[in-house]
Amino acid sequence: MSTPAHTSPNPHVLDNPAWAALSGAHTAFAEYPAGGGARAARYSRDVSPFAALADPEDPRSWADLRALVGDGEVASLAGVLTPPDGWETLGRIPGVQLVDTSLRAEPTPEAVRLGAADVPEVLELIRLTEPGPFLPRTVELGTYLGIRRQGRLVAMAGERLRPPGWTEISAVCTHPDHRGQGLATRLVRAVAAGIRERGEVPFLHTSASNTRAIRLYESIGFTLRRRPFFLAVRAPGNTAANFS
Repeated sequence: MSTPAHTSPNPHVLDNPAWAALSGAHTAFAEYPAGGGARAARYSRDVSPFAALADPEDPRSWADLRALVGDGEVASLAGVLTPPDGWETLGRIPGVQLVDTSLRAEPTPEAVRLGAADVPEVLELIRLTEPGPFLPRTVELGTYLGIRRQGRLVAMAGERLRPPGWTEISAVCTHPDHRGQGLATRLVRAVAAGIRERGEVPFLHTSASNTRAIRLYESIGFTLRRRPFFLAVRAPGNTAANFS
């Protein structure tokens, strides 16, 4: 495994949080292209679909990403970026990034810690509610909490990206039969309490079209910081060999 190159600091670590996490707290989950000084990385493919660039303005970062994913293969990225010539944008979803400015963080007694044994049930709830990508080992990225009703998992939230000084709250979802009870809010506050105990600040991402969730997050103390995009891009190269 290669190691990431040192790059000039971004104006703010949250401008490129996936790279900051992969080259920091989440190094154990990172894959790099062969050779030293890598300028691109991705999460292990059973942990998260996301890849990251050390500097989206640097052609060497894109070259390293191509070496990592392979000619003609697809990478999932987030941020404000434009792929260089030869790369194909397969999908582009506008998003929002919100940061905790006045959230009341507090534990909730009914929340239970979710782990590997809960993954089948977690994946079923994710499939039903579609809060965003979640894979079999995503639960290893941080603390995931759930609420059960009659033994059934009906709501969850947890930690994903961990750039220095920050932790992303992710996979916030509630079963349709149990919405309107404030379960998601309680879980966001509980996950945030654990983040605050480490001296870090909560933040989160969601689709810009998810106005209901954005209104909820803003009402409990999050503030819009940035409008990134979630992209699927295909590396240059002939894909015919992939089907031979």
